[in-house]
This record gives sequence, C-alpha cells and structure tokens, in this order.
Amino acid sequence: MAFEYIKALHIIFIVTWFAGLFYIVRLFIYQVESLNRPEAERAILKPQLDLMAYRLWYIITWPSAILTLIFGTWVLSYRWGYLELPFMQAKLFFVILLYGYHIACHFIFKQLQSGTTTWTGTKLRIWNEASTLLLFAIVFLIVLKNLVSMVWGIVGLLALGIILMSGIKLYKRIRERN
Repeated sequence: MAFEYIKALHIIFIVTWFAGLFYIVRLFIYQVESLNRPEAERAILKPQLDLMAYRLWYIITWPSAILTLIFGTWVLSYRWGYLELPFMQAKLFFVILLYGYHIACHFIFKQLQSGTTTWTGTKLRIWNEASTLLLFAIVFLIVLKNLVSMVWGIVGLLALGIILMSGIKLYKRIRERN
C-alpha cells in the first residue's frame, strides 16, 4: 500500500515540476522582451517579472525537481529489477537530460535576474519545446515499457518537433506582421 502512495506523490511532483519548467521559460521570454521596452515600462515590468520568476523557480520548480527525484528513487527501490530493462535505461537517460535542461534553465534564470541575457525571445520559445519533447519521451517509455515502440516514438518525437518548430516560425511571422 505504501508503494501506491509513494508513486502518487512521485507523479504529483512530476506534474508540478513540469508546470514550473513550462511556465519559467515563458517568464524568461517576457523578461527578455521587457528588456527591449521603453525605460518607463521596463522599470515596472522587470521587477515584477523578476519576482514572479524568483518565486516560481525557488518555491515551486526547484522543490518539485528535488521531490520528484526523491520519490522517483523511492519508487524505483521497490522495483530495482527495472534498472536492467532497456526501456527503463532509456527513460532514465531522458530524465537525466531533463535535469540537465533544468540546470540550464537555472543559468538562464540567474542571467535574467541580473538583467542580462544572451537569449532572444525566439530562441527561448524553441528552448521551451525541449521540455515538451522530453515529457513525451519519458511518458511514452514508462507507459509502453518497450524499446520497439520507442522507434516509433522517436519518429513521433521528430514529427512533433517539426510541428512545434513550424508553429514557432508561424507565430513569429504573425507577431512581426502585427
């Protein structure tokens, strides 16, 4: 019975972690775009966006990432044999990439909190889709539990990536026209 509660908590913190990751990059986009606003607007927007990003990052996203790791390890402790299965190895590879993504977001967060960045709004929109692709890979691997389906999953991820990139380009064109 304890296993089910631990697994439920693991899933809850995955959801809150992804919510934080999806929203933090959206805030990064707003922060970058606020840097190009007239001084009067920037003076209002930047402190508010910085505060929102700070609270989201340190109160929701980081704790969720840590609790996901704790509960995920705990869930795995009930099923150590899964570590020998190729689907779990692939899933854990994508999870490691997700933590790498999280850490990269932390560096972007620190840059933006100091008022500097090397990122554009368009690059951040593309960056935001990386977490979506990782989410798809992780969920399909854990649900399907096999690598044969992963081949089709990779094809699907590539197709999804192409669709997302096309959507970003289309959105950019629409914004530039307006």
